[in-house]
Amino acid sequence: MSDLPSGEPVVHGRDLSGPFDASCDVVVVGSGAGGSVVATLLAEAGLRVIVLEEGPYYRPEEYQRFRPSEALRRLFRESGMATAFGIGQTPIIAITMGRAVGGSSLLTGGVCFRIPSDVHHHWVTDLGLDALSERALEPAYEDVERRLAVREVPAALRSRSTLKFVEGAEKLGITMKPMRRNAEACEGNARCNFTCPAGAKRSVDISYLPSALARGARIVSDALATRILTEHGRTAGVEGRLLGGAGGRPSFRFVVRAPVVVAACGTLHTPLLLGASGVGRASEKLGRRVTLHPGVRCVAMFDDEIGGWDGAMQSVYSDDFAPEGIKLVGVYSAVNVLAAGMPGVGPRLRRMAREVKRLAVFGAMVHDEGGGTVRTGPGREPILTYAMAPRDLARLRRGITIVSEMALAAGAREVYTSVTGADPVRTMDDALALERSNYDARRLECMAFHPLGSARAANDPRRGVVDPDGQTYELPGLFVADGSILPTSIGVNSQVPIMAMATRIAWRIAEKFRRIARSA
Repeated sequence: MSDLPSGEPVVHGRDLSGPFDASCDVVVVGSGAGGSVVATLLAEAGLRVIVLEEGPYYRPEEYQRFRPSEALRRLFRESGMATAFGIGQTPIIAITMGRAVGGSSLLTGGVCFRIPSDVHHHWVTDLGLDALSERALEPAYEDVERRLAVREVPAALRSRSTLKFVEGAEKLGITMKPMRRNAEACEGNARCNFTCPAGAKRSVDISYLPSALARGARIVSDALATRILTEHGRTAGVEGRLLGGAGGRPSFRFVVRAPVVVAACGTLHTPLLLGASGVGRASEKLGRRVTLHPGVRCVAMFDDEIGGWDGAMQSVYSDDFAPEGIKLVGVYSAVNVLAAGMPGVGPRLRRMAREVKRLAVFGAMVHDEGGGTVRTGPGREPILTYAMAPRDLARLRRGITIVSEMALAAGAREVYTSVTGADPVRTMDDALALERSNYDARRLECMAFHPLGSARAANDPRRGVVDPDGQTYELPGLFVADGSILPTSIGVNSQVPIMAMATRIAWRIAEKFRRIARSA
């Protein structure tokens, strides 16, 4: 096997003509919100870092030109068709995940919430995780928000779609608040989930990785890590296959040797890597109790033109219903995706699509209990099943009613809910009747963006996979730094929480690295 080619800091694995064998201080598997943060902070600390990313690498000036359909094909895992398979009274839930250098941060709405205070309190008082208190994570939050340039979305960037729902909320006494996002230079293109055409969103390939590369870190794209290497009962590196074969199939083998490995593959894929390496069996928690933060949307038809694409995709939210586990969020998807999801087929769908300029959209998300399980699938992708708690199903139905009421209060002619086959809602009586009709949950069009918790942190190896510093209990030198380690559902967008946790883990690795390396 040859050495990793010298030259460019980003190596396109699909273009390599043979296997390679490399060594470094820390190898990071995954380049999303967790992996990029860890790689950058450790490179800044003077360590030699190699990042392995299963997906391809595109420069920002390349992906900013992608049409939404092109972004789906090139940047989304499974081309946007990843799902959680519902068990019993549970809808099939679409899961949005990225598969490229930068991970899902390329495809988020840029929304930046901290973990709510009551969640931190639960972690400390009920789970004994003093190290993950709100005060303990404050320096990490501050570092992340500084690098991301997090700011409130100004009212001037609210689209007319958002303004309609704000109007309805005000009439009902529902408080709306401005979102905080990592898109300081936002132009209001409403395209965030398909990359930002203006380059305004500070995804990790823009806000973090350039600093890592400037300090000598290397990134290898198209590199699928398959197993953690071990020697003398501890971590020794990573092996895998390059995806340069026909149709992106595995081709050449690679090995990266390092005393520290950081798994940051995401909630659904980190369990596959750990499980294939024999980690996670002792606690029997690996891949269990996954939370999704499921959501639904309602589309409202107005008599006047709305043009919801003219403004920030997400600019307001309401936590008035947080005690019920419901968060209301403003959102507006790309118009071709929105039009394709309208009711009807053939001529009726074409008629509806022509009316897209008069549509407004709003959503609701629920703070779920966590009924997901990740298992190894027949190919590279895992199988995720999810049994929604009856309480959470009731919350989704309640969220649809609340958002429908807001739309009607703002003057909507009719509301198309997330219930497949349901008649449009034209009055509050219609909305309440739909909620009480006990329709089959599998009729719900449901989506999720924030899977968490498949390798949870705990202060006891019987209760979790990693310790509060992110190191696995079963394999010294192996750390996890992604959404999989969050101890519970958090009820908010997970980008900043994952990055703050990864920041804290990176700081701990940098502090302890000499001791870890000596024991290798």
